[in-house]
Amino acid sequence: MQTAHPIQAAAPVSFVPRNATLVDKAILAVAGSVFVAICAHVSVPLWFTPVPLTLGNMAVILVGLCLGPSTAFAAMVLYLCEGAMGMPVFNPGGPAGMAHLMGPNAGYLFAYPVAAAVAGYLAKAISLRGSKYVAGIVGSVAGTALVIACGVSWLASLLHLNAAMAFKLGAAPFLPGEVIKVAAAAGIYSAIARWRKA
Repeated sequence: MQTAHPIQAAAPVSFVPRNATLVDKAILAVAGSVFVAICAHVSVPLWFTPVPLTLGNMAVILVGLCLGPSTAFAAMVLYLCEGAMGMPVFNPGGPAGMAHLMGPNAGYLFAYPVAAAVAGYLAKAISLRGSKYVAGIVGSVAGTALVIACGVSWLASLLHLNAAMAFKLGAAPFLPGEVIKVAAAAGIYSAIARWRKA
């Protein structure tokens, strides 16, 4: 007679160990903020919109996927604080310090902590039972959508635009690139999962 073995849930992918101390999490949060700052400097200004094309958004999502919701949220709050203090963490095409946090990019930036947390939470929940790549896709799409929605809303308010024009300037030009970034973030996340499992 065969005995049934319970199906064990797969462990979620995270750079944060279960027994991580507060110091461990702080170090990872600092590393996450530095990673986003480096990627934000990979920036291409566009002549038809005040919002540049940057790898910063993808870095935010990847930090969320890999560090999990709480540490990723802390990393992005730290990133914004670093920028507010004048550290060169934002894309180099705009002003430094608080001026950047009041400009056309502010809506996207202020969405970073919640977007990273949402991406991390969804990826963690889905990866417990399903494909890591699917978990990465769902988390990346949700986080990216949140960043774009907040960015477009802020742009509409700041420049007194209607919804259609704000979407045209703040979202439409970036959608093809965001699709690629979502796929790339999910691919990196699932690759890390395979590497950690090996």
